[in-house]
Amino acid sequence: MKVQITVNDRLEEHDVEPRQLLVHFLRETVGLTGTNVGCDTSSCGACTVLIDGESVKSCTVLTVQADGSAITTIEGLSSPDGDLHPMQEAFREHHALQCGYCTPGMVMAAISLIAENPGLDEAGVREGLEGNLCRCTGYHNIVEAVLAASAAASR
Repeated sequence: MKVQITVNDRLEEHDVEPRQLLVHFLRETVGLTGTNVGCDTSSCGACTVLIDGESVKSCTVLTVQADGSAITTIEGLSSPDGDLHPMQEAFREHHALQCGYCTPGMVMAAISLIAENPGLDEAGVREGLEGNLCRCTGYHNIVEAVLAASAAASR
């Protein structure tokens, strides 16, 4: 099937298998490997992207279901001159990563979380990110980074 999907502000037109998952489209067809394949069962969140501004686990969406949508991946967050997105900068400043495998999905989920819930507290961040797993950090620095980015966004 032919799909037209805007990925990081660039129109992508491709013929795809009807059963192809969006995560594989992004990685293999479009060549954006920042979106990670974690569990293939929607349990870990490593494949989280924004579809029309909302965080979605891309292993749960068929590419054909995203036809006509605008998708933002981790590669689409930084500015053209290389400046990091405020959430990426907060993750860097608060050392909210260790092995880094969950980081792209966690950042994307966090962006959507603070856009939908301004003024979050620690409990709200922990609850909002419960669908994204990190096996390394214990989440403390991730929560601190999201709170910092949330506070910066509300200024």
